[in-house]
Amino acid sequence: MDAADRILIRWHQPPPVDDLPAKCIAGRPFHVAATIFRDGHGVLRSRVRWRAAGGQARSEVEWSEAPMVPGFDDLFRASFVPTTLGLHEYVVEAWTSQFETWRRDIRLRASVGEDVEAELLEGAAILDRLAPAVPRKFRRRVRDAVTTLRSTTCSSNVRMSAGLDDAVAEAVATVIDPTDHTSTGFRTVRVERERAAVGAWYEFFPRSVGGFAGGAVDRLDAIADMGFDVVYLPPIHPIGVTNRKGRNNSLGAGPGDPGSPWAIGAAEGGHTAMHPELGTFDDFDAFVARADELGLEVALDYALQCSPDHPWITEHPEWFHHLPDGSIRYAENPPKRYQDIHPINFWPEEEPRLALWNACHEILEFWIGHGVRIFRVDNPHTKPIAFWAWLLPEVWADHPDVVFLAEAFTHPAMMHELAAIGFSQSYTYFTWRTGKQELAEYALEVARGPASDYMRPNFW
Repeated sequence: MDAADRILIRWHQPPPVDDLPAKCIAGRPFHVAATIFRDGHGVLRSRVRWRAAGGQARSEVEWSEAPMVPGFDDLFRASFVPTTLGLHEYVVEAWTSQFETWRRDIRLRASVGEDVEAELLEGAAILDRLAPAVPRKFRRRVRDAVTTLRSTTCSSNVRMSAGLDDAVAEAVATVIDPTDHTSTGFRTVRVERERAAVGAWYEFFPRSVGGFAGGAVDRLDAIADMGFDVVYLPPIHPIGVTNRKGRNNSLGAGPGDPGSPWAIGAAEGGHTAMHPELGTFDDFDAFVARADELGLEVALDYALQCSPDHPWITEHPEWFHHLPDGSIRYAENPPKRYQDIHPINFWPEEEPRLALWNACHEILEFWIGHGVRIFRVDNPHTKPIAFWAWLLPEVWADHPDVVFLAEAFTHPAMMHELAAIGFSQSYTYFTWRTGKQELAEYALEVARGPASDYMRPNFW
């Protein structure tokens, strides 16, 4: 058993799932806490070290570090402020400060009149062992203290004073004795931008003002003047004709009924196409550019489902659920049935699964290429957790500034799991709370509970 096994580190307030990244916002403190203890009465010191974890080999990225401050009941705390987006890793290290332990004990012994001759020599030996690792500008001061502590011509008071010199203590404070040192394994934290944590969203249907080629751009000034940060667009793709829904979700659409924007796909294309009545991609790009000028960001709905007219239906029938009669299953939430939508089967055989998942990734890359950096994800709880755990890091590898909002109205365990695997924000059950007591409890839950750190509930 190594000597390091004498020091124990127990994480305090760990991330929701140990092997998944925690979250923080660039430029804001990320707090780390751990309970650190050992046998005996040695003085423990600790530090947290962190560095960016993506893109470069670990050996090429320099560590930053901060001391951990001891508090009540062996709890050590520290914080650091990452400034770059993306995945970072951090580790807590602890060691026994032999010199601080010696300084504490020799003071106590001297205060009651004990002979400390042997202890002075012990202090010299400790400093001598640490001196090679002391920063060069302090090394002479430490070497002089070693000489004084071992001197037979100096008085005990002078020798002890050399060992108790605060400057000497400061010089060796961060030097780790490798014979009595331990560290945790790496943990990770995903550093995101401010909009991942907070923002006011304005839901906007461009059709209501004539599309992007009509008055949509002109509407942006009023949205910005009201103080919003994000203008959110429900699906802007072509809408299916087959089984198109009419008013009030009726099964028959009239000649002027546009259908549900979430019934995505028609002859004009699917998720990487735009409804022709809304304008062209040049019009959309101009809309995004004007929003940026006004300090607004454009968020787009990411709804992974298809109308019966979506190109994927004929091009990739293996990506859908087929009934025994060969027909494709409609989306359902019994007793409701959504005849204008087919859900995607995210678990076909391995080869088509990879093609499907990559196609879903390509949708995001397409819209990112048009300036979209925020996505409101429709019903993520109806897709596999494994899919999101794969997709989100794939996007962040090249675009760490992209933000994902989970619109998941489902049981709390799933909502929390989606947040844990990386969704930047989450919808909440706010609209289901109507009484004073439950509203008060809910406000405390989202403001002070663990969900406030990683789930980031979004009132809507």
